[in-house]
Amino acid sequence: MRSRLQEKYSTDVAPQLKARLGYDNIMQLPKLSKIVLSIGLGEAIQDPKALEAAERDLAAISGQHPVTTKAKKPIASFKLRAGMPIGMMVTLRGKRMYDFFDKLVGVVLPRFRDFRGASRDSFDGRGNYSLGIKEQAAFTEIDYDKVDKIRGLEVTIVTTAKNDNEAMTMLELMGMPFRRT
Repeated sequence: MRSRLQEKYSTDVAPQLKARLGYDNIMQLPKLSKIVLSIGLGEAIQDPKALEAAERDLAAISGQHPVTTKAKKPIASFKLRAGMPIGMMVTLRGKRMYDFFDKLVGVVLPRFRDFRGASRDSFDGRGNYSLGIKEQAAFTEIDYDKVDKIRGLEVTIVTTAKNDNEAMTMLELMGMPFRRT
């Protein structure tokens, strides 16, 4: 079963992309490859319970079990040793990826106060887009009363686009609310 956004891509977005970008073959068109959600937990060095709370929140948001990320190098000034857990991440693909993107652009981003659109400057030069969310309580799956601490969340949208302009065009057609210039 395909998600609503997958149907929209194949029926509405793909023909418009084909016309705008001038491609002949539908396989040349940019599409979503994966979405990576990550939370950095610097406080996990002093408070190991922070990992459990972040894991619970990230699992509720994504619908998948998160993976713990560990420090690669020791940093003495932060009292950090190599191998210590310092974050959590989840990689979404397929139907879960499209469902999350649909929820992100349709529910989460409009819930922010004074939201004027996502920045157009957050592309990496290769067609991938990163977006920072200041608090995990913006997601409807998180019960605000059970949140122990407000944590930020990084959302990275990885596309198959060759450049940033192609990726921006595709994301705009899929409903990403970019800031007006």
